[in-house]
Amino acid sequence: MPIHWQPSAPQKNLIARQQLYRTVREFFYQRNALEVETPLLNQAPVADPNITPIQVGQDRWLHTSPEYAMKRMLCAGSGDIYQICKVFRDGEAGRRHNPEFTMLEWYRVGWSLPQLMHEVAQLLKLLLAERFPELPVMHYGYTAALQEFANLNPLSCSFDDIKQLGQQLANADLELDRDGWLDIIVSHLVEPSLPKNTLVFIDNFPASQAALAKIVTQADGQQTAQRFEVFFNGMELANGYDELLDSQAQRERFMHELKDTDRPCDERLLAALEQGLPDCSGVALGLDRVLMHALGATRISDVISFDWQHA
Repeated sequence: MPIHWQPSAPQKNLIARQQLYRTVREFFYQRNALEVETPLLNQAPVADPNITPIQVGQDRWLHTSPEYAMKRMLCAGSGDIYQICKVFRDGEAGRRHNPEFTMLEWYRVGWSLPQLMHEVAQLLKLLLAERFPELPVMHYGYTAALQEFANLNPLSCSFDDIKQLGQQLANADLELDRDGWLDIIVSHLVEPSLPKNTLVFIDNFPASQAALAKIVTQADGQQTAQRFEVFFNGMELANGYDELLDSQAQRERFMHELKDTDRPCDERLLAALEQGLPDCSGVALGLDRVLMHALGATRISDVISFDWQHA
C-alpha cells in the first residue's frame, strides 16, 4: 500500500491560512495588543476534568490552552496580550476535531465582558467577510437558549429529566453529572438549532460551569458564571471569561477539579494570582474552525497542512 505523504490541505487553503494570520496580527497591532509566546510544554496541565491533556515524559504536559502562562504574564504587568499557537487535547480526530489545532487567545485589561464580546464579533466579521459580507449577531442567555431550542428549563428541571433527554440524544448511558448531561443537550440539540449564518453569543452560564470565570448573583438570585461562548452554523468557535481574580477561590476550584485525577496543580499560576491579576477579560478562539467557515470547508483536514492521521 502506498504511503500517503502529501499535505491534507490544498495549497490555496494554506495561502488562505497565511492571510488569516496576517489579518489577525494587523487587527491586534492596530489595537495596541502585544503578541506573546509561551511554552507548549508545561509542568502542570489544565485542571478542567472535561479536557484531557497529553503528557510528555514524566513531568511535562502539552498545553491545552496558553491561558495559565498568559495570566502569569498579565500578573507581571504585560498589559493587553494575544497569542497564536498550537494547542493539544487528547481525543478522537474527526471532521471538526484534530488533537493538535491552532488557537488564538487574547486578554484585555480593564475590559468588561460586553466589551470583549463586541471585539470578538468585530474580528470574526473581518475574518469571515469574504463569504459572509453581512453577518448579524445575536445574544442568548444560557437558560433562554435551552428553553427555546431544547424546551428545557435548566433551573427547574430535575436531574432525571435532564439525564433522560441527554441519554436519548447521545444514545448512550454515560457516567455524567448534571452539567455533563447539559453539555450533551447543548451540543446535540441547541447548537444545531441556532440561527444560521449568524454569530450567536451565549452567556450567563450556570455557576457550576464557571471554570476560571467570575461568579455573580443576578437580580433573581441566581448565580451565573461571567463567561460566554460563540457559535456559528452549528459549531462552537470561542469561549470567553470575565477572569476570576481571587487566588484562594481559584485554588479551591482547582482542588475540586483535580480531586479525581493524578494531575498536578499549577502552583505557579496560583502564586502569580496571589501577587495580583489585573481586572481583565479573555477569550480563546479556534482558528482552524474559523478558516473552515471562511473557505466553506467541511473537514478540518482541509485547512491544516497535515491532519492527525498523516502527521
